[in-house]
Amino acid sequence: MDETPEFGTEKLRRAWATTESNPHDMEAWSLIIRDAQNRAIDSARPIFERLVTTFPTTGKFWKMYIEQELFQRCLTKVLNIDLWRLYVTYVKETKSSLPTYREKLSQAYEFATDKIGMDYNSYTLWNDYANLLKNVEVVGSYAENQKIMAVRKVYQRGIVTPMANIEQLWKDYLDFEKNINPIIAEKMNIERGRDYMNARRVGKELETETRGLNRHLPSVPPSGLPEETKQVEIWKRYIRWEKDNPLRTDDQTLVTKRVRFAYEQCLLCLSYHPDIWYEAALFLQESSKLLSEKGDVNASKIFSEEAAQIYERAISGPLRKNQLLYFAYADFEESRLRYQEVHKIYQRYIEMEDIDPTLAYLQYMKFARRAEGIKSTREVFKKAREDVRTKFHIYVDDNNTRVLFERVLTSGQLKNEDTVGLWNRFLEFECNVGDLASIVKVEKRRAHVLQKLQEFEGKDTAQLVDRYKFMDLYPCTPPELKAIGYRDISTHNMIINPNVPRGLSIHDSQEPTYARPDFSQMIPFKPKAKYIPGEHPVKGGAFPPPPAVANLLSMLPPPHCFRGPFVKLDALVDLFMRLNLPEQGGQWSTTGSHDVRLFELSKSVHWVVDPVETGRENWSLVTIQMMKTGINPF
Repeated sequence: MDETPEFGTEKLRRAWATTESNPHDMEAWSLIIRDAQNRAIDSARPIFERLVTTFPTTGKFWKMYIEQELFQRCLTKVLNIDLWRLYVTYVKETKSSLPTYREKLSQAYEFATDKIGMDYNSYTLWNDYANLLKNVEVVGSYAENQKIMAVRKVYQRGIVTPMANIEQLWKDYLDFEKNINPIIAEKMNIERGRDYMNARRVGKELETETRGLNRHLPSVPPSGLPEETKQVEIWKRYIRWEKDNPLRTDDQTLVTKRVRFAYEQCLLCLSYHPDIWYEAALFLQESSKLLSEKGDVNASKIFSEEAAQIYERAISGPLRKNQLLYFAYADFEESRLRYQEVHKIYQRYIEMEDIDPTLAYLQYMKFARRAEGIKSTREVFKKAREDVRTKFHIYVDDNNTRVLFERVLTSGQLKNEDTVGLWNRFLEFECNVGDLASIVKVEKRRAHVLQKLQEFEGKDTAQLVDRYKFMDLYPCTPPELKAIGYRDISTHNMIINPNVPRGLSIHDSQEPTYARPDFSQMIPFKPKAKYIPGEHPVKGGAFPPPPAVANLLSMLPPPHCFRGPFVKLDALVDLFMRLNLPEQGGQWSTTGSHDVRLFELSKSVHWVVDPVETGRENWSLVTIQMMKTGINPF
């Protein structure tokens, strides 16, 4: 028999015992079901399993189980307005028989408006919530005042939120105030009118910014197709717009919440894009730091924890093998001096069986050296050596000079575009020998230079790749690198890894995707009047031999070094034509050696010099005399 669930009251324990002796006792089941609906799904699942096993054809019970399972698993993670409307409907249907029904429903609306109330299509939630409170029957002046304050609070929160149909919500609010006190209504119209007009303006802009956005697009790995590229650009444009603070508010917490909501909406469709996860976490980190500087410690701590949750969700879900997010997560925890968490993050990735841990070991050793010293570094290196999956890269050491970089980069003698490679080498040096603070400092200085170059504009995640890459090891897959628009900034050229698509820049996402030839195998045409032996001449120039042949020719002596002998091919071919060959050949030695008579034959070949009119000594084959030894070589 299955283990008995834990119940908080004796009444529920008796009811469970009753269902064991009489599985179809509906009165006992009704008590248990109400209790299960208020439990966490992990605790309620055994109860629902037994319920649907006992009543396998009762759709009502299956519906309860499905809704309880799905809502608790996805509701707070999937900020989809349709899903949240379904949740409120579910609460209406399942709690209607309870004496605390209106209280439960009010809590559901409060929960929904807090989580999804910023959605552009959230008008029905706000309107239904206000109507629910207005229809509550109360007794006494105190209760009536509490009701008015609750309704007013909902309206005043709604009318400052940019959304569709906000005009109707504003009208309903003014009517509500007029029914209470026309004087107060006029006062509220003046006090709240400006905020309402601001929200209305932003709502119109929001509609424009998100036009063409497909919020129901399934989340799939990056494909680079034109439709996907278009959707990514619209999402990023919308997020940039929210970051620009269109509400023009001084409340940094509100700005952060709106941007966070925009990222959450984006991740519903682009959860396989590592740059969205990283930039969302980075924004929360920066907001946390800003609020901390302003003295809002509580909000700062909340957003800092939410940044950690973003990283955790990313590496626990669709991007569980993305090294870029693991490394960024580890750096984030290192900045908070949580070194044990950093160890767990690196070990978590390395312990996966179906990955190449080389780059992770390299980053792990760098962290150990800058945070804990050489002893910790050696322990990580020892593990890397013992891991049969690691490659030669863990043995490579790089030694540069910080002073030299500073002297060159601050000389002012180089253009911005000429310093990109140096900045990246400086960053690579700091990643190898510096601490996290120095790495971030160099990254910010480099980012300041890259912002002045249009091709790197708006590519924070692409720039982060260079912090973690090592030689030909990259922290993302080739499709992910292409999705974030990565270019190898270290040389200011396209990335040289043959497995990574070339030409990844900000302009690639605007080009249609077609099948293209392999340009690396094409031979360049060279206009010339004279040809070198081995070239393929055409009118006006020549095509050089293939690279392998050209390399061989470069190792051979030049043609003028060969002074003979020169064979007259016509005479040689004529001789072969006149040879009388037998129909059957002789037997070769089974020992692998040739017949000695063949070597005797070679002695019968005689060559003579035949001077020609040019004065150059040409050698020609005159005759072959067979030695009269009785040997028949054929």
